[in-house]
Amino acid sequence: MKVKIDRPIGFIHHGAPYPINYGYVEGVIGGDGEEQDCYVLGRDIVDPLAEFEGELIAIIYRSDDVETKWVVSNEHYTADEIRVEVNFMEQYFDSRIEMI
Repeated sequence: MKVKIDRPIGFIHHGAPYPINYGYVEGVIGGDGEEQDCYVLGRDIVDPLAEFEGELIAIIYRSDDVETKWVVSNEHYTADEIRVEVNFMEQYFDSRIEMI
């Protein structure tokens, strides 16, 4: 799937930089009525991207929010590894990771 990146690595949101690329899938509507949000993971991705094409490897369900977040990568990650990568944002939510 193709992810359009609207918050690349280094993007500042509420005073904190994004350590990974973050974006959305055009045409897929998420629980908040906006396009589906995605975390993009890759061990060798160290630069900001404009878009990324990869596989859906996990879904993050939030019990205290209407949104789910998709995790897209071309590499294998465990749920624990994903949790570490997305903790910068998910630390504020009660979430669980379902591997695809």
